Amino acid sequence: MDHAQALQLRTATTGDRDWIHELRHRVYAEELGQHPVDPTGRLSDGLDDDNVYLVAARGETRIGFVSLTPPWVGRYSLDKYLTREELPVLAEEAPFEIRVLTVEERWRSTTAAPLLMYAALRWVAARGGRQVVAMGRTDLLAMYLATGLRPTGHTVRSGAVSFEVLSGSVAELTKTVGERHGRTLERLRAGLDWQLDVPFAPRADGCEHGGAFFSAIGTDFRTLTRRHEVVPADVLDAWFPPSPEVRAVMAEDPEWAARTSPPTGAEGLLAEIARARGLPVRSLVVGAGSSDLIFRAFGRWLTPESRVLLLDPGYGEYAHVTERVIGCHVDRLPLRREDGWRLDPARLAAATRGGRYDLVVVVNPNNPTGRHAPADALRAVIETSPARTRWWIDEAYLGYVDLTDSLVGLATADPRVVVCTSLSKMYALSGMRAAYLVADEDTAAELRRWTPPWPVSLPAQLAAVTALRSPAHYAEQWSRTHVLRRELAHALSELDGFSEVDEGVANFLTVTLPADGPSAAQLVRECRRHDVYLRDLSPMSLAYEGRTVRIAVRDTEENARIVAACRSSLHALSTRVRVSR
Repeated sequence: MDHAQALQLRTATTGDRDWIHELRHRVYAEELGQHPVDPTGRLSDGLDDDNVYLVAARGETRIGFVSLTPPWVGRYSLDKYLTREELPVLAEEAPFEIRVLTVEERWRSTTAAPLLMYAALRWVAARGGRQVVAMGRTDLLAMYLATGLRPTGHTVRSGAVSFEVLSGSVAELTKTVGERHGRTLERLRAGLDWQLDVPFAPRADGCEHGGAFFSAIGTDFRTLTRRHEVVPADVLDAWFPPSPEVRAVMAEDPEWAARTSPPTGAEGLLAEIARARGLPVRSLVVGAGSSDLIFRAFGRWLTPESRVLLLDPGYGEYAHVTERVIGCHVDRLPLRREDGWRLDPARLAAATRGGRYDLVVVVNPNNPTGRHAPADALRAVIETSPARTRWWIDEAYLGYVDLTDSLVGLATADPRVVVCTSLSKMYALSGMRAAYLVADEDTAAELRRWTPPWPVSLPAQLAAVTALRSPAHYAEQWSRTHVLRRELAHALSELDGFSEVDEGVANFLTVTLPADGPSAAQLVRECRRHDVYLRDLSPMSLAYEGRTVRIAVRDTEENARIVAACRSSLHALSTRVRVSR
């Protein structure tokens, strides 16, 4: 591609600001009469310092821009025209405001304006945005409606210009744009110089996961030796190996394990889980990882009319299944940075007391915040909650805290409660895919009826059963994980470039970049140049403001590589920022 001729889409630099202010004045003061003519020939407003501008250009020729006001700014340009009572979406949905879409006159018949709008949508989605609002000029309303935005019923006037107030959910807008303009976008993509720190297109399945490291190894498995060069800290796989007993049983007769059908109902695995956890077998259901159980159970219990409460931030699979796959009404209980991301049982009780929810999901310890709520505190909330509300408690990382601080006992007795536990992360079996849930006998029996035969492979059953018989090995590794996490956190906190390093209690930590620094996506991309893969948490929640990265704990050598990659990347990114200014 000839980048000098390609349409470039990028974030505005400090050097673009004079042109932005001058173009705004030419269009909105001189051409449209929305604002009075200013002798300086510049037009700006009080949100400029907090807004994000995306720019379209060809080489040195700037073509147009669009402005974004994130919800964490705390105010919108719409506040000048409507109160929060008149436009409750501003207070209730924490939307991103897309505003001041402006294109130089000679380029207005090109694709610049629609592509800027598309770039704005992708930027918002990559920051965890779920709702957008905009003021669309009435004479350009058709263009805005074509993107899927819908009128809110409010028209405002500013100077000589009339605007329709519009809104839309990011999920619906993404779907609409894909269905209506997907082929056109793919065609235009070939001629774009896309420099934004977000992917051009969303994932086909609509769910963001870690695991990008495998693209560096090769998903066709032809270059597996690359696994020794790549640090996979973007997923929460264990840094330690399975127990010696697991390795021995897997090596004993791999040919037999590969060609032999496993026990049809994983009877031996169920019996071993029951023995290890002190649970009745009839309260257990197994699956090929927790995602298997989530899809199976939620698909049985929920409909598009169901209402679900999730923690925010929280594991993205739950939002994906409930919102995008089933289409439920999903509310979120925000976990706040100022509270140390801790779940407040009183707030949870207040949110669930009215009985409006069919399902409440609590990941404990939480991924990605790394915070743990004591089982007794959760039990007290659940026991006083309405009979119609089902609770799904995900304890995938509980081994890093205390396996006895669990709600599995409550789950066997209370038909409202289900506890899901992955054997993948805590037992170094992520590649095997094994998990189980605990419920009362009737609920478990119903899910077993909808469980296909051979739900867990023979190698996975062999490994999981043997792992459960090796508690001392794993207790030692979990303890060692805390030491490695503290050492990694200390080393990262000494780097120049992070505003916060947050440990949590599990096998990962988070680092946050300052508001005036590089984005999380930029840091993640830069670290990949060093074959170090980290997880950008931005799409998971707008609470992270596009600035927080999750890092899985690895062994001592790989942790040192993580620190070195972060150091080099922060230096390179800060240098680029200085040059661009």
